[in-house]
Amino acid sequence: MKAFHRATLLVSGLLLLSVSGCEGKFGAADDDDKPAAASKTVEEENGPKLDAEQREKLGIVTTAAANASFLAETPGFGVVLSHEPIAVASAELSNAQLALRQSQAALARAKQLSGTPGALPTETIEAVERQAATDAAALTLAEHRLTALLGQGAPSKAPGQAWLTELAGGQVKLVRVTFALGTLPAALPKHVRLTRLDSGATGRNWVSDAIWDAPADTTIPGRSFFTLLRAADVSEGERLQAWASSSATVKGIVVPATAVIQYNSAYWCYVAKPDGSFSRALLDTSRPAPSGYFVSEGIAPGDEVVSTGAGLLLAREINPSAEADE
Repeated sequence: MKAFHRATLLVSGLLLLSVSGCEGKFGAADDDDKPAAASKTVEEENGPKLDAEQREKLGIVTTAAANASFLAETPGFGVVLSHEPIAVASAELSNAQLALRQSQAALARAKQLSGTPGALPTETIEAVERQAATDAAALTLAEHRLTALLGQGAPSKAPGQAWLTELAGGQVKLVRVTFALGTLPAALPKHVRLTRLDSGATGRNWVSDAIWDAPADTTIPGRSFFTLLRAADVSEGERLQAWASSSATVKGIVVPATAVIQYNSAYWCYVAKPDGSFSRALLDTSRPAPSGYFVSEGIAPGDEVVSTGAGLLLAREINPSAEADE
């Protein structure tokens, strides 16, 4: 009995609260998307074998592993930019396009009259040509100014596009999202998820797939992109939490945090077997979930995971001859 108490002290406090690592978005997996059976390459250790009475004395409770999905996401931050510079650049572009159309039309009429009684003087034709060239240069400058604001990869720079019109009017927000260098698994995220800083896990999310490279800014370290956000209640200048996803959803299960123990500088959980024995499965804790840790191999859906009493079970494994205190 004393041996059992000593072993209990050795493993007390081993339940994990949090482990740093990559983060992601979780959800329940469909029955048709069940992960493959437990991989045999995942390390397992044979644990103790207990009858029903011994399990009750130790307070062992098991929970069936349920299907779950994991979408790897890289955390970053976002800033909602002011629409005023975009409105000014868009207006300049529209004016430059209109002026060029007018000067080109005037030049075309002047050339059509050439050789007729109504032909314009040479000096007038040259002035119209100079005006058309000036208006063309002004249009190029306006396009470059808009490109400097929105970047080379913007979906379109034509002011007739609905998104750009709404962007200039403030109905659609332009968000600059930034991620630490070397953290993104791909050159360009497939999706960006945005949340308010104080929204928590249950707060509102906005997801955008309109993503392109933002112009470099030496004052902002990291890799930056632009994305579009349609949210009337988000203010310009507001800071947001950003999450970038680049990989496909992975299917697996979530091991409860109360099931995780630390032993020999590694993290484990116990899985109950039909014959009353328990096996200790090595866990990869790099993908924390809201209620535990996501696992994509080693434990199959439906496996009974010890969610209560895992530390006492480890004590029994370390001291096989120990008896539970009655």
